[in-house]
Amino acid sequence: MLGAATTAFIALHLLPGDPVAIILGPSTMASPEVRAQIRLDLGLDRPLIMQYLHYLGQLLQGDLGESYQLQQPVSRLIGDQLRPTVELALAAIVVAVVLAVASAVATAGRRPGLRALANLWELVAVSTPSFWLGILLLTAFSFRIELFPVAGADGFSALVLPALTLGLPVAGILGQVLREGLETALEQPFVTTARARGLSQTAVRLRHALRHATVPLVTLSGWLTGTLLGGAVLVEKVFARPGIGALTLQAVSSRDMPVVMGVVLLSALVFVVISTAVDLLYLAIDPRLRAEDKGRGPQHDQEPQHDQEPQREQNHEEPAPDMKKAGVKGAGT
Repeated sequence: MLGAATTAFIALHLLPGDPVAIILGPSTMASPEVRAQIRLDLGLDRPLIMQYLHYLGQLLQGDLGESYQLQQPVSRLIGDQLRPTVELALAAIVVAVVLAVASAVATAGRRPGLRALANLWELVAVSTPSFWLGILLLTAFSFRIELFPVAGADGFSALVLPALTLGLPVAGILGQVLREGLETALEQPFVTTARARGLSQTAVRLRHALRHATVPLVTLSGWLTGTLLGGAVLVEKVFARPGIGALTLQAVSSRDMPVVMGVVLLSALVFVVISTAVDLLYLAIDPRLRAEDKGRGPQHDQEPQHDQEPQREQNHEEPAPDMKKAGVKGAGT
């Protein structure tokens, strides 16, 4: 998280233009004295390294600062806009996982024509820009059929089209990965054993092969869930939804550094939490990982004992030559 904050801080200061002029706007008639006072109030008159250290000090105290434009605490702004973005991201990942699982289970190891058709729609979904896909969905289901609302975030109906727009490209990626994992799992010996017990092909796929193919799906789903925060910027703009994406776009265009830094830290925290959750899901999905962890513990505990035993034997056997020499000398004398 420190690296993310540092990178965002440097990137914002590398942008061209005067931050005070951008904050005041292009049509301002502010005098040089007013500009100097604003620069002093915001701490922009200090050296860059002092601004960075001051910001790190605020972070250690849990203070994200105050927005230059809105004159409100950054934590309050992010908290107000967080719920719509979380709803959109969760709905999009649910849509993506459901479509990917349905497509992969229905086509893995099936006829080549059916598999080619699935590959085609996945390629189209991955290659289509999200903003263009959103415009198409709006044109078809909002303006012509009038089935869903055009804009806003009120109710479940306003979430359907944005979730599809954000989730379809992710579903294309997950479907390709899951299909390869299923086809590999279907070649394993346990599939033959399950079929010999009388299970149908669909039951074998859902109850046995799918679980073995889920590990790469969980890995990729965790990574893509974090990236949905970035993808939500365009989707929220197309559907005029409130959320972190719209707040970030406004903050970047106005050089509102505290807001941008707060969003960057939130994104880094989301990635850390999701990575931890994915690691825990590994243990729940694949019991062999738990067995490996249990097997490593006693082995590491016993290693020092094995290292000590040869040392004890060596220490016990080393005096023998000296005693033998002493005995020989004594006999000679």
